[in-house]
Parts: sequence; structure tokens; C-alpha cells
Amino acid sequence: MGDTADKPAHIANDVCPPWALRSYAVLADGERGAVVDPEGRIVWLCAPRWHSDAVFSALIGGGGYFGVVPEDPWHVWGGYYEDGTLIRVSRWVTADAVVECRDALAMPGSADRLVLLRRMRVERGEARLRLTLDLRPGFGAGRMRDPRLASDVWTAHADRLRVRLLGAGRAAWDARSVLRGEFRLREGERHDVVLELSRQESTARLDPERLWARTEDAWRRAVPDCSGLAAPRDARHAYAVLRGLTSSSGGMVAAVTTSLPERANTGRNYDYRFAWLRDQSYAGLAVAAHGPHELLDTAVRFTADRILADGEGMHPAYTVDGGPVPAERGLPLPGYPGGNDRIGNHAADQFQLDAFGEALQLFAAAAHHDRLTSEAERAVAVAVQAVERNWRRPDAGLWELDERWWTQSRLSVVCGLRRVAEVLPGGTGQRCTDLAEAVFATTRHRCLRDDGRWRRAADDDGPEAALLTPLARGFPSADDPSNAITRRFIEDQLADDGYLYRFVHQDIPLGEAEGAFLLCGFTMALATDHLGDRAGALRWFERTRAACGPSGLFAEEYDVRQRQLRGNLPQAFVHALLLECAVRLNDASVLPR
Repeated sequence: MGDTADKPAHIANDVCPPWALRSYAVLADGERGAVVDPEGRIVWLCAPRWHSDAVFSALIGGGGYFGVVPEDPWHVWGGYYEDGTLIRVSRWVTADAVVECRDALAMPGSADRLVLLRRMRVERGEARLRLTLDLRPGFGAGRMRDPRLASDVWTAHADRLRVRLLGAGRAAWDARSVLRGEFRLREGERHDVVLELSRQESTARLDPERLWARTEDAWRRAVPDCSGLAAPRDARHAYAVLRGLTSSSGGMVAAVTTSLPERANTGRNYDYRFAWLRDQSYAGLAVAAHGPHELLDTAVRFTADRILADGEGMHPAYTVDGGPVPAERGLPLPGYPGGNDRIGNHAADQFQLDAFGEALQLFAAAAHHDRLTSEAERAVAVAVQAVERNWRRPDAGLWELDERWWTQSRLSVVCGLRRVAEVLPGGTGQRCTDLAEAVFATTRHRCLRDDGRWRRAADDDGPEAALLTPLARGFPSADDPSNAITRRFIEDQLADDGYLYRFVHQDIPLGEAEGAFLLCGFTMALATDHLGDRAGALRWFERTRAACGPSGLFAEEYDVRQRQLRGNLPQAFVHALLLECAVRLNDASVLPR
């Protein structure tokens, strides 16, 4: 049950005030995602695809939403995901009724057509529900035009989108092209509303029963059984999130949203509606740890295609269909509180050496499952050549900062080369082994201190949580003394209350510069387990796992003091590392009772 203390004041019919990020839920079908607030309003949706302009952008101040809410203002909210799916059930308890609204983006998703399903049902009592459809393409700039009603289906168009809406035949349009209506439902009654947005005029029947049945079946087939893992329900949820963020073209977006601030009024708000090859590799590695599931194959296919297309000029990020990420630009919108709106991402033009290392690890994991395609094997050769030519260059690194000789980037590459050498013997394997030894020898000379601790970079002795990433993958080997020394230093310098930060921002105390980085907490759990401390690993896992909102979704960062999520939502690589931890830490018997 939601806490009414979280509820914004002065909620008016035409206003969608922002909520704390932990309060939101997300729907996704692989081609786009929708953000739902606790009042049942869909306040963010880009159409027809992830990187398209938003048609509902109230989340970032652009206006436009799709609401189904109780008329009675005296209610508390709650909700849950159906296990192993991104089918979301919002639940409200009023003075006289208990009401549920079941929401989903219909599966399987289509790149050119989205279908949003909403099913209202009264469990107890009698309720009046208010429907508002305020569709505004172009981040709030456009409006729907030429609405027509025929056989309980509204049709309209907006910019290049065709609109159909089933189930609101008694609603009416106001002067601002907003559709409004009410439903009165008695106990046990339900009502379906179906919204379709497509590039072309559609004649497919909007049959709620059929659409729901196909969606339920698609989720059953998409998410594997995670019984026996640590936190099996959370593992299934993490897998569902990764599936929901992965397009049929293979690309997995880093998050559904753009411009949700990592820290208020610092300018650190970015567009994450694109596919980062590093993040995709993390997800593929997590899935491979569990088994040869479909998301492993899609990660291998998308990553291999990008490497074969661009070679050593590979970009860190692409659109989900493999296109270039647009240049970063601002939007003339108020933004989520503490942030300012922007689309596009400048990091897509950086050189990030570790992305090649993570891709090589992904390909090696696929080979272990006999899922390395001929295209991926050719991509291995291209990636190895790219590393040969570029490993001495400074790069932007995991955190996409200034170009330096980052230690983690080199260790990630060495780990990838060694993993490939294990699964591709012969000439390719020997080439990888020789190159790995050369990179490692130089990296040890430049980045390993005399006391056995790895430096953050060749010119920086500071603590760096990114150094846990290769250690979590098993490199260096567990008996290398630098592992325990480095891990302990990172914990001593970057941990607070069981959560882990990325690095020290000059002289700013931890927690004031940014939130704890949830990827790092899960990576710390894996690295701790690699060093033989299962109990310590489980403590890190459970503490970090607690940093989600009521919906079970994780953002990139966590404000430890305020217990709030920070950054875009949901962050794919955090869910990937949760899944991997659940696979690898599947024996909880060492925990004290």
C-alpha cells in the first residue's frame, strides 16, 4: 500500500505534478517504454520507438498524459508487477471501494505500432473512475486532430502518428483536444481501454481479450524460471526489465527515460534511450551465467553487427536499430525538478576501450554455450585488431570522463582477451594470449603501486570502484594479492552504510557529490565472492538490492541519506548485475540465522 505522505499536493485534473522517482512504475515491450505514476497516469511515452519524440512528457514538464484515476480523492495507492512480467497492476483503496487497473504494452511489440492495454476492475464496493487522454506529440508541442467515433473506437491523427482508442465511446473532446470521460463500475465489473499509436493506418481489430492473452503468453515465454537462485522473484523481475528494454532489432536501451537528474541542479542529466554496447554486454553476461537464453543471442547479434560495421571506430552507443545517436540538444521544458531537459548524448562519440573488452567477454560467454555465431566470431577478430591498434591510447573509460589511461579499461580488455583464448584455440587464441600478456605487463608497470594496489589511472592513485568490474569477472585470478588489497581500499574509501560510491569527487564528501552507484554495489558483491567471502558477498547483495522503489525498479544511483533513487529509470545495467548476483550467489546457507 502506498504512503499518502508521498503524494504531491494540489493535484488538479489537468496537472501531473512530479513524484519521487521511487514511486514510478514502467511498462515496456522492447520497442518503447511508458512511465506510470501512482495515480495511474502514464506520464512518459515515446512513439513509435525509444528514440522518437515523446507523446506523453508530463514527467519532464512537456505536458501530455493518459490517466485512469478514482474520482474519490480520499485514497491511498499501491501496486505490483505480475511475477516475471512488466504487466503492472495499480491498486487504490478509497473510502468505499478497492480498485485495480492492469496496464501493459502489448507483446510482442512492433517497431511501427504500439498498443497500450488498460483494464479497470473493482474488487470491492462501487467506484467512479475518470479517464483523461491528453496526447501531445513532439514533447508537448502537438495536439491530436480530426477525432472521429465509430463503433466505440475513436480515431485521430497527430503529426505522423495514427491514433485509435477503444473503450471510451461515451467520452468527449474539449476545446484543447483532450478526451475526457467517466466510468462507474460495480463490484466485480471491469472495463477495457486500448490505445493504439502507429505510423500507418491500422485496420487490425482491437480485441482486448486476444491482446491480453498474447501479451501474457509472450511474457511466459520470454522470462525463464529462476527458481533456486538467490532472490528468485527479483531475478525474474530483473530479467523481465532487461527483456522489456530490448528491441526486436537486438539493441537494449540503457533506460526508458531522459533527463532525470543524478543530482539536483548540477547539470548531470542525460538521455539514456539508446543502446550502450557495454551495458548490453553486461546484460548478456548476466544471462549467460544463468543459461543460453534468448537475450544472450540478441546481445551477441547486436554487438557483433556494430563491431563488424564500424571496426575500431565502434561507437559506445547506438540507437536500438544500430543508427547513430543524435547530437545532444536541449528542450524548452521545465524538466523534472532539479534537472533540465535534453535529448541525444555526446558520449556516443567517445573512445571507450573497455567496451571492446566487455564485448570480447560476451562473445566468450556465448562460445561456452555454443552460441557464438559465425558473424560474432568474425567480430572477435575485428575487436582484437581494434584493441591491438588502440590499447595504448587514452580513453574515456567506464564513467565517460576525460580521456586518460584508465586502469579498468586495460584490465577489462585483458580479461576479454583471455576469455576468448580459452574458447577459441589455435591462431586466434594464441594471438589473444600474446596480446593480453603485453597489455597486462604494461598496465602492471604503469598502474600497480609498489604496495600491490591498483591505481585508478596511470596518473591517479585515488580509489575507483570500476576496478571491481574485471575482478567480478574473475580477473586477476583470486590468488593475486592485488585483488584483496584493492578491494579493501575501495571499501574503506568509497563505502557508506553498506552502499558503494564510484570515486571521490575532489574534496567533496561521499553522498554530497552524487548518490551511491548501484552497479558498483552489485559488482562489489561479485568481487567479494570471487575472493572467497560468500557471507560478505551476500551482505553486499542484500544491501544493494534494498535500494529499489516500491515497484522493484532501480535507477542508476541511490541517495543513501534520503533513501531516494537518482537518475534515469530503470537502469538496465543495475538490473543485469542483480540478475548475475542472483545466479552466482545462489547458496544462502552461509548466512547466520
